[in-house]
Amino acid sequence: MKPSSLFAGIAAALLLTAGQPFAAEDKAAGAAKANAAKPADAVKPAEKAKAPAAAKLVDINSASKQDLAKLPGVSETDADKIIAGRPYGSKAHLQTRNILSADTYQGLNKLVIARQPTKDAGKNAELQKKK
Repeated sequence: MKPSSLFAGIAAALLLTAGQPFAAEDKAAGAAKANAAKPADAVKPAEKAKAPAAAKLVDINSASKQDLAKLPGVSETDADKIIAGRPYGSKAHLQTRNILSADTYQGLNKLVIARQPTKDAGKNAELQKKK
């Protein structure tokens, strides 16, 4: 065996074994921390850890004037403009078509959506009129 390959083998063995005691200490320290007594109020049940429900988005292609006027920064006049400009392919059209100012749009862009009509939109509209 060449001396260089022997040296490389010994070095590799030392490197592999050198990390093992530290890993064992880290595991033991982690287990001790996990087993430490916690106050009863510090432990949260899974039900309490759930994220809050997402707010319902307002569809600018179908929302009523009242629903649109409830949005921050949208007046009744703005709601009328939104309704008159329908349909929208994207909620960004509220700004690009100069329906709303850039500031107003930035304040509500996470609250609105522009759903696209389905192929049966005409049929669905007739059904809604009959109700």
